[in-house]
Amino acid sequence: MTLPMPSLEPSRDKKTLRRQLQAERQSLIDRHQRAMHLQEVLRVWLMARSDKAIGAYWPIKGEFDALPALFRWTEADEERCIGLPVIDKLTKQLSFQMWFPGCEMEEDAYGIPKPKDTPVFHPTLLLVPCVGYGDGGVRLGYGGGFYDRTLASLQPRPYTVGLAYTFGYVPWLQAEPHDMPLDAVLNEDGVAWQRPEPELPPEGQERG
Repeated sequence: MTLPMPSLEPSRDKKTLRRQLQAERQSLIDRHQRAMHLQEVLRVWLMARSDKAIGAYWPIKGEFDALPALFRWTEADEERCIGLPVIDKLTKQLSFQMWFPGCEMEEDAYGIPKPKDTPVFHPTLLLVPCVGYGDGGVRLGYGGGFYDRTLASLQPRPYTVGLAYTFGYVPWLQAEPHDMPLDAVLNEDGVAWQRPEPELPPEGQERG
């Protein structure tokens, strides 16, 4: 059971809201406990997926670390693999390179560790860190737009899953025109939101 956060009205200004939520995340006294719960939520959720290639991220600023759960996920099937993002400073988009425990790392243009000289990677499922999140898969990131630009250009687009802690839920958060909504959001309590699967037509009928 996680400890409740003190009641704090989120700012309506996104810049201030980002700072506020990041400060709360980094000052969590039970962050380890919350992370353990979210590791379990992620492991169970992945059991229903058939993906072999998952894109993740190197955690910074108190973000949830999904890599331990993903490493356990790869142990069940040798064809499964993990990739980490690499930021192109010119295009401000992300590409992905294969990652495995112990692989050589180097810093990218923004000082974030990335795999060194590993193969390019094309994820079918992408785990996305959230500073905050709203209803319908709306994500609050750091404001750089890296994921939105990347998802707008990737074909086929990977299934996207936001990872966050419950205190990051902002009920009034709305998507802006350039925002790419997530397909699902997981937090330490379970599935916070997931896009409904399209209904199949009744047997014997074809889609119009």
